[in-house]
Amino acid sequence: MKTERVVYDDKIVRWFAGASIIWGLIGMLVGVTVALQLAAWQTNLPPYLSFGRLRPLHTNAVIFAFVGNMIFAGIYYSTQRLLKTRLANDKLSWFHFWGWQSIIVGATVTLPLGITTSKEYAELEWPIDIMIAVVWVAFAINFFWTLAKRREKQLYVALWFYIATIVTITVLHVVNSLAIPYSAFGSYSVFGGVQDALVQWWYGHNAVAFFLTTPILGIMYYFLPKAVDRPVFSYRLSIVHFWGLVFIYIWAGPHHLLYTSLPEWAQTVGMVFSLMLWAPSWGGMINGLLTLRGAWDKLRTDPVLKFFAAGVTFYGMSTFEGPLLSIKAVNGLAHYTDWIVGHVHSGTLGWNGFFAAGMFYWLYPRLWGTKLYSEKAANYHFWIATVGILLYVVSMWVSGITQGLMWRAVNEDTGALQYTFIETVVAMKPMYWTRMTGGTLYFIGYCMLAWNVYMTAKQGSPVETVVEVPVEPKPENELSWVALVFGKPALVAYGTVAAVIAIGFVSGAMSIAALVVALGIAIGGAYSIVKGKKDGKPAWHAVLEGRALIFTVLTVVAVLVGGIAELIPLVVTTNEDTRLTSNVPYTALELHGRDVYISEGCYTCHSQQVRPFEWETARYGNRVSTIDDSIFDHPFQWGSKRTGPDLAHEGGLRPDSWHWRHMIDPRAVTPDSIMPNYPHLVEDRVNLDQTEAKMRAMRTVGVPYTVDQIHSGLEDARVDGQRIADNLREEAQIEAAPDSKMVALIAYLQRLGRIPTAVAQADEAAEEFAEDAEELAEARLAESANDTTDPEGGR
Repeated sequence: MKTERVVYDDKIVRWFAGASIIWGLIGMLVGVTVALQLAAWQTNLPPYLSFGRLRPLHTNAVIFAFVGNMIFAGIYYSTQRLLKTRLANDKLSWFHFWGWQSIIVGATVTLPLGITTSKEYAELEWPIDIMIAVVWVAFAINFFWTLAKRREKQLYVALWFYIATIVTITVLHVVNSLAIPYSAFGSYSVFGGVQDALVQWWYGHNAVAFFLTTPILGIMYYFLPKAVDRPVFSYRLSIVHFWGLVFIYIWAGPHHLLYTSLPEWAQTVGMVFSLMLWAPSWGGMINGLLTLRGAWDKLRTDPVLKFFAAGVTFYGMSTFEGPLLSIKAVNGLAHYTDWIVGHVHSGTLGWNGFFAAGMFYWLYPRLWGTKLYSEKAANYHFWIATVGILLYVVSMWVSGITQGLMWRAVNEDTGALQYTFIETVVAMKPMYWTRMTGGTLYFIGYCMLAWNVYMTAKQGSPVETVVEVPVEPKPENELSWVALVFGKPALVAYGTVAAVIAIGFVSGAMSIAALVVALGIAIGGAYSIVKGKKDGKPAWHAVLEGRALIFTVLTVVAVLVGGIAELIPLVVTTNEDTRLTSNVPYTALELHGRDVYISEGCYTCHSQQVRPFEWETARYGNRVSTIDDSIFDHPFQWGSKRTGPDLAHEGGLRPDSWHWRHMIDPRAVTPDSIMPNYPHLVEDRVNLDQTEAKMRAMRTVGVPYTVDQIHSGLEDARVDGQRIADNLREEAQIEAAPDSKMVALIAYLQRLGRIPTAVAQADEAAEEFAEDAEELAEARLAESANDTTDPEGGR
């Protein structure tokens, strides 16, 4: 058979692997720093190195710099070998590399400067969002171009997960990043309030799914069998794992918004699909662990297998805990607490971090043609990191459950809340020190990895992999795309999807019947998809694996169904709510203050959503949050963590001077507070010249500012700023600049929970009541004066 010489491009793999390790050390160091800032508030160094600004830098560095570069190294290395061809275009590969590093540098500069959108895992502003889109498209072109020129027809399971990652992240990023700019580094999301909440967590949950899970699963399916020198345990299980995961995952985002203002139907959909995730997720875990069958003895000495086995185990733990946390009874206790932080880090440190370590320890000797410099150090790394993870996760479990119980504790004698919020914060401090200790140990372990792989590379030299690949003729009489897309197995899959969607539109016995039908079709369909034919011909899915374009299209369909079914109904109904709301937009100064709140990262510690629990309304204002409260918030500010108290109804509870003192030195008003100081807000000025541009951008996204309001916005902001400055002088002899960021922030905080029209209506109703009461009193006095009834008899 004719062969062709292929030289794999491993240089790009080496660079991505090195970048991953360097950025990983930086991201973990920032993580240890923010953990220390929670344990010891004095370590905050405002304005640039305070918790609110460093926390999003930590998440972006670890997710997109550390794990992102690791993913690209693993994909580029395995794809070439699975397809038996070199990457399609070297220039695209290097554009991808340098473009991605430029994005990370942009994040490293802008986030500490307070330039952020506040959207979880999508904090980067619109110019960098555009860079992400361009670089990701270059990556996609290079990958699919390589698929098109492949010399191995069948797509191995790892490639399925790579395909799902690329197409889904494209959709998620584009939709969630839609915004209207008002300046070179400022913009407002096109979605607002509950609409933005759903879009954000549709993105946020699936960024975890399709950036931190599916590509790592693809890497697992390639590197784990390589490391153990055995095939994957079950090909059929991998099929069920893949299609179950990509279809179900996309629906589960609303479980991040249980008990909020999100409509009940969306919350229920998110919870149900989250519970369904148990099956495919654990199918993948079982497939990974059983691939180690017959090689468990090697775990005693082989650090690579240690990391891989522990990583798959952490994947199983995280994917068990995630659906557990989506059950409403559990979520009511855990949401906004440190339990969620522990859950996230068990996945990122245990699943992503351990698999990255295993991959690097396996990959570096092969990329440099030598042995691993020190297996002993790698084994020490494993045990140090394992202890670090356990300290971190267990401390956050204890902290989170304690928080949830203390928040809801009620005094049996008085019926009042048992603990103030600050008492719950004080109770967490030992756990914050424990978390920092665990994170430090994990960081030390990765420093050991960096030294070990550096020494490995130093003792070897870069390897150029050359292989002779058979050139096979193009097969004849292939099954047509119509027969694939509309074949019996495909129709069964479509029927399953239709039955699942029907569950959301029926109730009672009909919904149960639809669920039974969906499960029945799914089980029968899975069998028909993977079983071979009696005549010896390949199964339908085996044929599909040889048709990359059709496979990709069906993957896109599986992903889009859930997103469209969830997002479109809420977008339509929320637009109607905007026309019917009694709320009014923020004033110009309040809008500036809201941008200060976002810039300082206040959203990382405070929520703005009161849930329908008696203990929560008793603590935060005796009123449950509604869709109306945040309808003009672009983006929404419901938050996901309460290191500090909820602020949904903060407006009017305290005088302006209290907020001033609180921002200058939180300990002056709350002695045990762990909040950073913000003295720079006194000197920093709001750019009032941007007022009109901001209001016009908000009007473009649907906020009903009138032309007159926009034109008078600058003057209105100055007048409101002067009013607050006068209040501060009268209340506490505080001299404040009317255009300072502190004054703008106070204006925003005093607005929260106070809809001006509702306040005016309440004042008017109170005046009318007073007038009616006065008239009634006068009438009764007149009646008494004319009364001739015998007082002894009474009336």
